[in-house]
Amino acid sequence: MIYRCLGLMSGTSLDGVDGAICITDGSKIIGFENSYFRPYTKTEQSILRSKFGSWPENGGFEDAIDIIHSAHLDVIKAFPDAELIGFHGQTLNHDPKNLRTFQLGNGATLAKLSNKRVIWDFRTADVAAGGEGAPLAPFFHFACAKTLNISEKKLAFVNLGGVGNISLIDTNITTPDMINAVIAFDTGPANAPLNDFILERTGQLYDLKGSLALSGNVDQDILSNFMKFNFFNKKPPKSLDRNSFSAIQDLVSTLSDADGAATLTAICVESVYAAQSHLKYKPYRWLICGGGRHNIAIMTGLRQRLDQPVDPVESVGLNGDMLEAQAFGYLAARVVNNLPLSSPTTTGCSKPMRGGVISDP
Repeated sequence: MIYRCLGLMSGTSLDGVDGAICITDGSKIIGFENSYFRPYTKTEQSILRSKFGSWPENGGFEDAIDIIHSAHLDVIKAFPDAELIGFHGQTLNHDPKNLRTFQLGNGATLAKLSNKRVIWDFRTADVAAGGEGAPLAPFFHFACAKTLNISEKKLAFVNLGGVGNISLIDTNITTPDMINAVIAFDTGPANAPLNDFILERTGQLYDLKGSLALSGNVDQDILSNFMKFNFFNKKPPKSLDRNSFSAIQDLVSTLSDADGAATLTAICVESVYAAQSHLKYKPYRWLICGGGRHNIAIMTGLRQRLDQPVDPVESVGLNGDMLEAQAFGYLAARVVNNLPLSSPTTTGCSKPMRGGVISDP
């Protein structure tokens, strides 16, 4: 079955909720349609940010969950023709080692409020099966590469959101479960520590176009010492929570605003570079998505460190601002059509894993 799927995404940057239509059967992408962005207010951001690191048993989520449901409902109302809603929720904590992941928001409630079929809770089944529960966009990245018929058959999608992750794609391989066609894992911290640093030092939400970082100098000792963390030597599969490297703020606490921004930016770049040691082959092209692709300092650093061309996903006709939302629309169709969401080569689950919860109005 082919569906007009509305994917919804609220990332750890907390800028707002992205909504985008993906027409798909969960295997092939038929096309993309309109998108919509609903920003969070500063008050909403503050309430949601205060819940990072929480687990369900901590309680006190009433205000936050009302914000999540209300904001997502605003986006759904902009797409009356959507047949399926892919609802990711707001990640507050992620600890696959202890078989736990927590995304705030209830898809059953959203289904009743919107009168739409909502597919949600995409990560729990994978984590319960010993998988990392992340990243979940790699199958979608593979479908994008196949749909666009990108000339480089072996390429990498790198998403630089709060955390960085990579999908290594070989479109020469076509198997229903995607094993070996897609290899994926988290690379390291990306925008989250930089954004937190900028917010604390300047009151701004992020380093616009990387201008502050470009004016500073990288502390090479801090960079070198940070890259000695065991995470970077650990073989995939592996994933991170937004706050996995909480000590990173202490490392740059004595630096100036510009030098701190430059050093945190360099850590993001070096984390992607270091990921190459875990790849079976080097990609012929790097496609960058997520907010990091807007950061000139990050993009310049990646082009200096990586051997092959580095381009934003717009270079192949994709919408980098809406790619994650489109991905969860795509995954919603996979759930309904009983297709796996992850595989041993993407999350480390024991076998290709189906998942997700379907909630009808």
